[in-house]
Amino acid sequence: MTTWIALLRGVNVNGITIRNADLADLFRSLGHTDVRTVLASGNVVFTATDPVDPVELRASVEQALRDRFGYDAWIVLVRHDALADLVAGFPFASTADRHDYVVFASEPAALDDLLAGLDLDPTVEQVARGDGVVHWSCPKGSSTSTAFAKRAGAARFKRTTTARNTNTLRKLL
Repeated sequence: MTTWIALLRGVNVNGITIRNADLADLFRSLGHTDVRTVLASGNVVFTATDPVDPVELRASVEQALRDRFGYDAWIVLVRHDALADLVAGFPFASTADRHDYVVFASEPAALDDLLAGLDLDPTVEQVARGDGVVHWSCPKGSSTSTAFAKRAGAARFKRTTTARNTNTLRKLL
């Protein structure tokens, strides 16, 4: 049995509202166990019976979300044990005046595209490629206005990436 984390993109924003209880019920209906939701931003921890193909698992969850909640669902799956390493390995010093994020991708090439040709001001934000993720730190209050934030928010990344604050990620562990 493997514990996974499903990171849903665009839940409880832009008119897509899904109650945590309904989200947990959906995952249980797919046969998953130990299901728990974290916050109201589309974070689900669950256990799947092995062996499981992550590509098939992602596709089945996305289709179930589309069928049940009627929206264009896209998720990123992360193994629970890998998340602990990602959080512990965050490469930038955390300070009270900054927000620290990890950007996940369902397709690794999306991260290369996300970073390609990006011109950042290192006095404002810090970005580093990690193993299957991008680490990002920015001043509080600027998580939608920095150069990286604007790039990450582009429509072309909607289906392949999602970001989580490191505080949220710690709650998933």
